[in-house]
Amino acid sequence: MNIESLKSLLDQAEEHILKGNFDEASCDANQVLHDVESFLAGVGGLTEKTIDSLQTIRCAALITLGRISYWLGDYQPALTLARTALAIAEEDNFPDYRARALNTIGAAYQKLWDNDNALEYLHKALAINEELGNEADRARNLATIGAVYSNLSDNPKALEYFQTALAICEELGSKEGIARNLANIGGVYYSLSDNLKALEYFQTSLALYHELGSKIRIADNLDYIGNVYRNLSDYAKALEYHQKALAIHEEIGNKNGIAGNLHNIGLVYTELGYKSEALDYFHKAMAINEETGNKAWLAINLAGIGLASDYQKSMEYLHKSLAINEELGNKDVIANNLTNIGWGMCQNKSDYSQAFEYMQRALTLYEEAESMEGIARNLSNIGIVYSAREFADYNPVRAEEYLLNSLAMSREIGNKKIEYEVYQYLAELYKNEKRWEEAHKYLEQFIALEKETLSEEAKHKAVLMEQRRQAEEREKEIAIAKAATEAKHQATEQLLHNVLPRSIADKMLDGTKLIAEKIPSVSVMFADIVNFTKLSQRITPEELVEGLDRIFSSFDSLAEKYGLEKIKTIGDAYMVVSGAPLPRPDHAEAMAHFALEMMESMKEFRSISTGEEIQLRIGIHSGEVVAGVIGKKKFAYDLWGDAVNTASRMESHGEAGKIHVSEEFLKKLLMVNGEWLIDDADNFSSLTINHLPLTIIPRGEMAIKGKGMMKTYFLERFDGNG
Repeated sequence: MNIESLKSLLDQAEEHILKGNFDEASCDANQVLHDVESFLAGVGGLTEKTIDSLQTIRCAALITLGRISYWLGDYQPALTLARTALAIAEEDNFPDYRARALNTIGAAYQKLWDNDNALEYLHKALAINEELGNEADRARNLATIGAVYSNLSDNPKALEYFQTALAICEELGSKEGIARNLANIGGVYYSLSDNLKALEYFQTSLALYHELGSKIRIADNLDYIGNVYRNLSDYAKALEYHQKALAIHEEIGNKNGIAGNLHNIGLVYTELGYKSEALDYFHKAMAINEETGNKAWLAINLAGIGLASDYQKSMEYLHKSLAINEELGNKDVIANNLTNIGWGMCQNKSDYSQAFEYMQRALTLYEEAESMEGIARNLSNIGIVYSAREFADYNPVRAEEYLLNSLAMSREIGNKKIEYEVYQYLAELYKNEKRWEEAHKYLEQFIALEKETLSEEAKHKAVLMEQRRQAEEREKEIAIAKAATEAKHQATEQLLHNVLPRSIADKMLDGTKLIAEKIPSVSVMFADIVNFTKLSQRITPEELVEGLDRIFSSFDSLAEKYGLEKIKTIGDAYMVVSGAPLPRPDHAEAMAHFALEMMESMKEFRSISTGEEIQLRIGIHSGEVVAGVIGKKKFAYDLWGDAVNTASRMESHGEAGKIHVSEEFLKKLLMVNGEWLIDDADNFSSLTINHLPLTIIPRGEMAIKGKGMMKTYFLERFDGNG
């Protein structure tokens, strides 16, 4: 496959992302990455220009894979992939790819609500794109910065960034960019409780995404529109849109989208009074957000559970949510938490003074954010506190003032739920004040509007939708169980065990869709056949393939002997890990045994044609990795992270016939019974670690490409003759 065809395959992956076909996108991008790494590792005589071209494609493939993880709600793997791309772009001086990697990192931090880090990375990306004159990527940076300011409830600033990004996209004629920023602007108006304007922007964006065929963006807009209808108390329509969005997110496997829609459906059921069903949705959403580590959404789920629970549990969950949001600095949700805590206290008649304090704090935050819905809600709540005779500062005149202001605002923004609730509170206030005519008037208005809003039709539709969802879930569970049973009677199980670690294959057979985990400590090795390119030119293709097969088969047997996991072969290079997928405390020791025996085994191998001795160059490093299964049709268990890159550098900076290890690996190896023997290693010591006789030869500090100065060592078997 040549460079142009690799670029074409990456373009195809980007088209798949736009349409929400993430399996196909992942397959294409992984194929590109595999082919590029094979080229770089196994083909000699490449020109500097060709190497640069391959490295840029490698960078682009990693960024594409990072964006796929981002869209699927897997933000930690997205960060790892984008950081790997960033390291390559910085080392090889690819400013455009550096900017794209920075943007992907910033976007992932924005979703994780790490706003400071998000802004830092996004402004770096923006500066590069402004210098390069790259307007399309600049618009993308501006839009993501706008999303960060939305997180921070700074609506004017968010709107400014979104509108600037929209203007650039309109100038470029980018339909996708226009659609994206219309939805972003709609989100600002939604936050400002301008529901009709928000609806207009969301619907225009939705129409453009239908033209583009972008499934994930269609689903997002359907969800946004559902939220607007919930604000407008049109619950039947809200459920209809949320269910449509949920179906698409489930189809494409977007965890973040699934969790968001489950939560939003839970909110609709809460407002309809179906609290048991609401709790079911909130808990399902929370389980997904716990799995993906999305702290911001986890806090929102906790608040939802609080809304649907009894007083004691409600206070517990709302305070948990408040603590997380205060840590994250999420002002909008802090205000929401304060509102709900204050309202809960008021309803429980437990402490009106403290309830009043919470409501005032919430009102201040909502006024800063210019959130009309939040302001209207808290004006109403404060009015109710003033109308309570048990409140120390009981004042029916102020109660009427606050309630009437809330009523005017709720009518202005079209929030019928707040409107009919205020009618009820005014009727109660006027009854207590013996203002019978006004009490009767507002009571009638309350009854009429509540009946219209909470119509039997809306409730009936909600029940039908819930029954349909449960039936579909049962059908899905039956289909999965049937497929799993059939798979066990066929060759699938054996096939998966042949290509994946047993523990990983078993997870897949049990129905786990996405397998990805962070493993804090493993040892990674790269082994390379020295002068392989020159040797391959002097022997027949048959001898080349047969020789590699014999060598790698012997390595496979040794890996099995020591409980290691072969990751892959790239040309003449062999990659193996100790401590994954099953963690083990002695991973460094097992890797040392394996490496020493590998070196011994190479004495048996010589070229049949030339008689030349075949030597290995080995590099080992210990550290944290992200491990998981990639691909849907061709599965592969792979590793990512700085530890992988460093192990590769240990190999490339090593020497023929030597095992080159990092100080981090040696620390793991020489920690025996809580005692660190590294000082002995620095003295050219011969050591025995759990019956493993070693000679450790310090290389001192040396410059490692992409890592800076590192202290490294050679590892040898001690033969007693030294």
